[in-house]
Amino acid sequence: MQRLAGLREELEPWQTLEQRTRDARELADLGDESLVEELSAEVADIEERLERLQFLLCFSGPYDRGDAFLALHAGAGGTDAQDFAEMLLRMYLRWAEARGYTTEVVDLLHGEEAGIKRAIVAVSGPYAYGYLRAERGVHRLVRLSPFDAAHRRHTSFVLVEVWPDLPERNGVQIDPNDLRIETFRSSSAGGQHMQKNETAVRITHLPTGIVVTCQNERSQTQNRETAMRVLRARLAEVEEEKRLEALAELKGEHKDAGWGNQIRSYVIHPYQMVKDHRTGYETGNTQAVFDGRLDDLMEAYLRMTVGG
Repeated sequence: MQRLAGLREELEPWQTLEQRTRDARELADLGDESLVEELSAEVADIEERLERLQFLLCFSGPYDRGDAFLALHAGAGGTDAQDFAEMLLRMYLRWAEARGYTTEVVDLLHGEEAGIKRAIVAVSGPYAYGYLRAERGVHRLVRLSPFDAAHRRHTSFVLVEVWPDLPERNGVQIDPNDLRIETFRSSSAGGQHMQKNETAVRITHLPTGIVVTCQNERSQTQNRETAMRVLRARLAEVEEEKRLEALAELKGEHKDAGWGNQIRSYVIHPYQMVKDHRTGYETGNTQAVFDGRLDDLMEAYLRMTVGG
């Protein structure tokens, strides 16, 4: 029934638009010149809505309509990379807020000097995974480092991962015997102020070696439940990657998801630019991007993936 309701919701705007087009045609066939202005406005609105509906066809993946987990990992660049990871975390939180999505930081590890080493955010809202999958890959920042006494230009990297947040009944089935579950005391910024109770949870999925940590909830039970959600999401993504790799092999395509392949560069010095290397889309308004205005970058990639 849930699936049926979703299909009806998807179909209804197309049916409405089809009916409006028929009505507009009938009015146009009347040849009444007094209706020209009204018809022009109606046609313009139909075209705008049609373009939007056509864009929604980009979300054809099995998880595109649902919620997502967004993970950030500071890479090469030391403290600058950790600061960059925190900048990206703020950027995605601002983007989600602007879209009316709900966010929850489920895991966060601060850096020793500044920034964050890693973060995992649960993002809930229509098409959250569909949009965020455009962000997967390595992001690069070029700027004058605020952490360098000589104020030299530094390049730093952050890896962004995105997984679908699936309900347990729809997710990958996990054998409890395949899990190693450990608890430890969670810490705040810089590893200081350890909690007295072991509320943080680390789950290792033995067959794949995937490790998930969650320490942001107050209770061990909550952290364990959240960690299992993340693990299901990661395993679902592994299955999807296997399917795509098998498809690419059949098509004779080479699929390389290596760490060194940056998808986007953020340049603050010697000039201002954000450029997506997959689509060629670029903008000189770096501040707007860091403030969460990501839709144009995301949509350019999504349109490219469907050839639209």
